[in-house]
Amino acid sequence: MRSPQPHHPAASTSAPPAALVLHSLQDLKQLQKRLAQQRAEAEALERARREAAAREQARHRLFELAVGPVIPLRHHGRVLLQNDPPAPVPYQHQLDEQRVLLESISDDFDVSTLLDTDDALSFRRPGISVEVTRKLRRGVWSIQRQLDLHGLRTDEAREALGQFIREAHKIGLRCVRVVHGKGLGSPGKSPVLKGRVQSWLVQKNEVLAFVQARPAEGGAGALVVLLRPSPG
Repeated sequence: MRSPQPHHPAASTSAPPAALVLHSLQDLKQLQKRLAQQRAEAEALERARREAAAREQARHRLFELAVGPVIPLRHHGRVLLQNDPPAPVPYQHQLDEQRVLLESISDDFDVSTLLDTDDALSFRRPGISVEVTRKLRRGVWSIQRQLDLHGLRTDEAREALGQFIREAHKIGLRCVRVVHGKGLGSPGKSPVLKGRVQSWLVQKNEVLAFVQARPAEGGAGALVVLLRPSPG
């Protein structure tokens, strides 16, 4: 009689996981192929990572070679402050002054009746004695500043004269000279600006008197102007 064989219940129930069950040699080859592809992909990723790291290191090295040794700047505790904003430009105030200037001097003003009928057609305001114009002619007052209107058009000359008289009076000047020219370069050889300058000066309240300049100071091509004392 045969002896009974030992019973191993585990041997009949245990089996490899379903994903690892290989039914044929072909399945084994496919598994090997898949594993080889995974290894190749992992190696390619690692190789790309190493190459990128090498390129980055090479760029840093190239910069270091180009720049040379670098020494960090010391910290001095400085504080960068913002610059003060520029002062606002009073454009409107400037425009108002220009408008007043243009309105205060007219080219249509008839000055002939206000000029003294002497050779130079001098001017003095009511209440100003003839002695004042005589002193102006003798050069009693020193000429403190001069305006030359040569080469300017009529509107440019009018504006320049008005601004010149206003600023001269503001800073306290008493005697100035205005050069209008003798008109030698003008059509007809007549002094175009001379009569206009006389008219403009008469309309300026800052002007007390004016006379034709002495020969050494411009003669018939210039006027010596006496201004009111500045209130400041």
